[in-house]
Amino acid sequence: MRPIAAALLCLGLAACATPTRYAAAARPDSIGYSEVRIEPGRYRVTFQGGDGAPAGQVEDYVMRRAAEVALRDSYDWFQVVDRSGGASPPHSSSAISIGGGSAGYGRGGGVGVGLGTAFPLSGGPRVTRSLEIFCGRGARPMGGDVYDARGVLASLSTPQDPNP
Repeated sequence: MRPIAAALLCLGLAACATPTRYAAAARPDSIGYSEVRIEPGRYRVTFQGGDGAPAGQVEDYVMRRAAEVALRDSYDWFQVVDRSGGASPPHSSSAISIGGGSAGYGRGGGVGVGLGTAFPLSGGPRVTRSLEIFCGRGARPMGGDVYDARGVLASLSTPQDPNP
């Protein structure tokens, strides 16, 4: 009985958090980054973390994607003109179930009643951050929330990162 309990505990702990990797989101509601071009030089960049991803990691990933978008389209800098975000509850299926049954065999029989419940095994809320950015070329203007795209990318890309 103990080996079964240990195996179930390991499976439960393995399901505790959804890994957050730096990659494009496969769908609008999935983990990863996405961007929309609003007009030339203006974009909305979003990153959605997995269940339990630290907010700081999601912030870094959305800034990194903003820098990549700016450089991809031949801009030198970007200004964050709007920030938004939030956290949604962990993805889980909560349920309570009641069941019963009976069986008979010859003179013997049995009756059983069961009660079950489901609870979330995720690591926490799913954090999403969105930036609206305005991109430009040449010297970076002075002011708040203006970033050098190359500098941001250099700071937020790590050597072991598969997507520098």
